[in-house]
Amino acid sequence: MNLTERRKAATQLEIARIAAALFAERGSDGTTAEVIAERAGVSLRTFYRYFRTKQDSVAPLLAFGARRWQDLLAATPRDIPLPDALEQAAERALAVRDEEDVESFGWTRGLLRAAAGDPALLAVWARVNQESEQQLVPLLAERTADDLQIRLLAAAATAAIRVAVEAWAVSDAPADGAGSAAELAVRCMRELTAGLGR
Repeated sequence: MNLTERRKAATQLEIARIAAALFAERGSDGTTAEVIAERAGVSLRTFYRYFRTKQDSVAPLLAFGARRWQDLLAATPRDIPLPDALEQAAERALAVRDEEDVESFGWTRGLLRAAAGDPALLAVWARVNQESEQQLVPLLAERTADDLQIRLLAAAATAAIRVAVEAWAVSDAPADGAGSAAELAVRCMRELTAGLGR
């Protein structure tokens, strides 16, 4: 990725953070592309150069979270059994490390709550999860050769993370500790991988 592409990606991610905060704060009806652009300090024309709709503007932030989990899985030593590797990566990806993570979880909760009443926002969430599933396939292929198992596990592991985050978002559980997205993700992964053997 060259310097121009890195700057573009950084700008998109910054706009996505602002959009997510606005969706969390104001809901979908109270968030417009104009308000997102103004808060981000870009022109409306620039906003539309990056994103087709206000809902699309949160995709880079959601994709960033998915990549975090995939990177942690890729970094897990190969001698750790796959079920344990999936569980550990999910737990670490959703763990709260600092105040910035607490803020990010707040945006995620507000965003998913706003998505419940906005089909276009829900479609962005579904698209990001679908892309995450596809990106997971080559990572799993490094650990097992069974193509059917790889595809099934990629779909199920992605769904496990999605279900954990969605269940946490509709609850009042804290970002860390009992009932957190990390705790729910571990439970989901254990249920998912129970038949794989360790």
